[in-house]
Amino acid sequence: MRLDKFLKISRLIKRRTLAKEIADQGRISINGNTAKAASTVAVGDILTIRFGQKLLTIEVASLREIVKKDEAVQLYTIKKEEQITQ
Repeated sequence: MRLDKFLKISRLIKRRTLAKEIADQGRISINGNTAKAASTVAVGDILTIRFGQKLLTIEVASLREIVKKDEAVQLYTIKKEEQITQ
């Protein structure tokens, strides 16, 4: 599954176009490698996403095309959430 689509379906980012912009800015990495919006996401991958002053590290738990809002959190596991100090 494409990275931008996974981020939208899992509701980590509300819109797919916004997920694409964040990925194109180099703010997302998959298993330590900078990812583009079209990068493939697989179960077990570790995603690191930088939201402003916050760094979120998650592990992909499952991939599904259609997910209800309350089931979206089952697609990933939060490994680490930290504040970035500059």
